Amino acid sequence: MPVNYEAALDELQVQFRSVERAFLAGGVPPACDDEELLRCFDVVFQSRTQAYREVLVGCLLAKLQDASIDVHKPYVAQGQDAYNGRSLDERVVNPFLHEQRIPSSRGPFLSTFRRSVSFTAATREGLRDKEGFDALLSLVDFVNSASADDLLKALQYTLRRFIELREAAQVPLVRLQRISLEQYRRLIQGLLATASGGRFPVILVEAAFTGVRDAFGLPWSVEVQGINVADQAAGAGGDITIRHGDTTILAAEVTERRVERDRVVATFQTKIAPHQIEDYLFFVRDEVAEDVVRQARQYFAQGHEMNFLEIENWLVTVLATIGRHGRDAFNRVLLERLDSPEVPVSLRIAWNRHIASITEA
Repeated sequence: MPVNYEAALDELQVQFRSVERAFLAGGVPPACDDEELLRCFDVVFQSRTQAYREVLVGCLLAKLQDASIDVHKPYVAQGQDAYNGRSLDERVVNPFLHEQRIPSSRGPFLSTFRRSVSFTAATREGLRDKEGFDALLSLVDFVNSASADDLLKALQYTLRRFIELREAAQVPLVRLQRISLEQYRRLIQGLLATASGGRFPVILVEAAFTGVRDAFGLPWSVEVQGINVADQAAGAGGDITIRHGDTTILAAEVTERRVERDRVVATFQTKIAPHQIEDYLFFVRDEVAEDVVRQARQYFAQGHEMNFLEIENWLVTVLATIGRHGRDAFNRVLLERLDSPEVPVSLRIAWNRHIASITEA
């Protein structure tokens, strides 16, 4: 049966982005409540034979596209219900895994499986890791008879396991060389457009405040609360708090979501008023509605400044103002934060990709 490779790649990209966003946000992994299937997934992903987990992705993509395909038959000469698993791997799966910096082979059908192989017990004798192949066969049997809904869940779970595999790998960070203000803007646009669970915007704003501090020798401490840490639990007035000794100079909230009036009211009641913060900033991506601005003006009349800054333009303006010394501090903070162990590998990969894009151009 013919496979539409473009459609297969689109499906793979869509599902991977969805699973990666959930992973970065600390979401619950896609469900897989069958203990025997979980055991097989564990064996396949612990196997030193990378081909096993890669051909599993191809089986899932093929079966999702055409329910009549028998995924035990990855060569077209094997019958009317066979498919070209090797071409699917070479044109879709393997390049995608390498693009995402996921540890993978240089072509599983060439590295492990001989020509005209079938995913059946007869193939077992010619393989080194027989336990891993047994687990793969169980998963292939499941794929071949699963419903479309179960196939999609299995693909999502498989991609989650690939992301976890990548997180355990070492991905070196490309160091930032001297770049122009125009290149900074493109880098900022790219990072802000990358799904990061809110991490990239916070890191960029922290780096910018640090650049301002160092450029002008200000007696500031720039404090950042952890991602997904409640402000009250952290004792913080916002995502970023600027202090001079025990005095809070300002606090800032960095948000990817649209700011609504209710959120402004809640921020005032839970953060600004309790901490007696006189200057509070919202770093936003979208234009702020008029009712939000009116609410902020009411708080101004009570002695509390609340302002809304579009993050990209603010960052570029700061970088243009703080000079080479300040930009060096900005670069240093970016690299330090991205190099820290708690930062997901996917963010380092995105960083490397954006740096390559602006420097190659």
